[in-house]
Amino acid sequence: MSHQDAPTEFDAKAFLKTLPDAPGVYRMQDASGTVIYVGKARSLKKRVSSYFQKNLEHPKTRSLAARISHIEVTVTHTENEALLLENNLIKSLKPRYNVLYRDDKSYPYIYLSDKDAFPRLALHRGAQRAAGRYFGPYPSAGAVRETLSLLQKLFPVRQCEDSFYKNRSRPCLQYQIKRCTAPCVGLVDDAVYAEDVRHAVMFLEGKSTTMVDELVNRMDDAAARLDYERAAAYRDQIATLRKILEKQYVSGEKGDLDVIAVAGQGDIACVQLFIIRGGRHLGHRTFYPKNAAQQEAETLLAAFITQFYLSTAQQSKHDIPDEILINTALEDEELLTGVLSQQAGRKIAIRWNVRGERDRWIKLAEHNAMQALTSRINNQATLAQRFEALQEALDLDELPARMECFDISHTMGEVPVGSCVVFDVNGAVKSDYRRFNIEGITPGDDYAAMHQALLRRYKRLKQGEGKLPDILFIDGGKGQVSQARNVLEELQIDSVMIIGIAKGPSRKPGLETLCLSNDQREIILPEDSAALHLIQQIRDEAHRFAITGHRQRRGKARTTSPLEDIPGLGPGRRRQLLRQFGGLQEVARAGVEDLARVPGISRHLAQEIYDRFHTDGVTITK
Repeated sequence: MSHQDAPTEFDAKAFLKTLPDAPGVYRMQDASGTVIYVGKARSLKKRVSSYFQKNLEHPKTRSLAARISHIEVTVTHTENEALLLENNLIKSLKPRYNVLYRDDKSYPYIYLSDKDAFPRLALHRGAQRAAGRYFGPYPSAGAVRETLSLLQKLFPVRQCEDSFYKNRSRPCLQYQIKRCTAPCVGLVDDAVYAEDVRHAVMFLEGKSTTMVDELVNRMDDAAARLDYERAAAYRDQIATLRKILEKQYVSGEKGDLDVIAVAGQGDIACVQLFIIRGGRHLGHRTFYPKNAAQQEAETLLAAFITQFYLSTAQQSKHDIPDEILINTALEDEELLTGVLSQQAGRKIAIRWNVRGERDRWIKLAEHNAMQALTSRINNQATLAQRFEALQEALDLDELPARMECFDISHTMGEVPVGSCVVFDVNGAVKSDYRRFNIEGITPGDDYAAMHQALLRRYKRLKQGEGKLPDILFIDGGKGQVSQARNVLEELQIDSVMIIGIAKGPSRKPGLETLCLSNDQREIILPEDSAALHLIQQIRDEAHRFAITGHRQRRGKARTTSPLEDIPGLGPGRRRQLLRQFGGLQEVARAGVEDLARVPGISRHLAQEIYDRFHTDGVTITK
């Protein structure tokens, strides 16, 4: 069946006759050929037929069925294959009617370079290519940093980069505050350091009870030898460790497990994930699925487990714990368990009807899911009130559906960056944020910078690369508003309301003046106005996004060598030049004749290098 330019009504009866009674995946398309739903089936014939019954109960299913113009099917050997294919298609196509969870980047791990003579511990994300051991995953980089900080207090294993470690001639500050034993300059015995590494590994593996017993025995031995200083050190280490364990360990648990609970209310749902590894509670994460309206908890939970764990491109099989506890039964529990076990290469269990301590953990996850859900509903209610207040304050005919705000950030004109942030009725739309590196303007010319950023943004939108906003906010007064008006007039865009946010004389929040371009008037909203609070929120987000981009660009510019953009001076010649002169300082001081003596540097190139340091105002500082 092929898609035609003038689609006819979908002939479901004829199509259903062609479907086999076999497992597979079906992709439903609308009249434009866009995939709007992807599903799997044990029997394609039975499952797809269910969408064309006369009395469909679910409003969402009725809406989906009404939009179907074409269906493509892929027959698979097994239902397991269908589940994996469905997951991959949902992630790549993001169909409108599927439950979608945000596809997070790979989770952070703690990395131990145990092949080194003096191993290091570090936070790691991404592919696990380097030789060594990886512990995790952790729910956030903050959880990794907290664990690394605890480990430094307990077992002073180095956490510095190899480039820093290999170029030390004296101990660093970490040695002075007793967070490292300075293996870089040979102040620790190999055996003592290896023992600290072994204990750190035991802690990360959840074998802390065994480790405490071992430390107690060592403390007793040291006391028996009258080595009271060593005994006191062991005592303090044990006390610190016990305090940590009181906070981190799950009673009665020794292995790896995840606890997942789903809660829903109206059109919003929340999934709470608790991560426990080696008996230690590493933290939790909260997920809010898209297209969750009127979906059963079982459907939301099954979609989460599939999309979260079957992420072969971003997560390794070790991310799947031995056991997953859930707060509701799943119809496809056996299928999911089989696919997860196949993916992990070991037996995985999914359980929901549990007792005792595990039941308490499920209830705790449920409670956290409800709390997060309530908070999100309240925040959305507050946001909706702010949008309504803005509509009233600006006397708009309808609620603004999309707003953008621009800001420019620079330091004394250096490497200016423009930012564009986007908000809709659900809050920040971060996927639509954009930054613009401003080039070719007079340093410090904010008007020119704003003009360039706006022109680049709305030229793309005019070409169909996105949606135009209802309101365009500019962080600035009449001058910046004038630049925005000129850009939109140049691009023949007349449907966007332009508002400048000018700071008051004291630049104090609450005293902003709004400059409206459409009727050339200014308004000052009350300090407690909900509309003003929304505008401030958008303006502050634009400022944050701009200044972050500027700092990154400034840092990159300041660490770039003046030699890097000289034509004909590639990486090899740069290295040769720096080796011959002993550094950039000496290259800057050298004359043309001295530079031309370096192998591979012609006199013309030497003149280019000399001119770069003596005519461009380049200053080399120590």
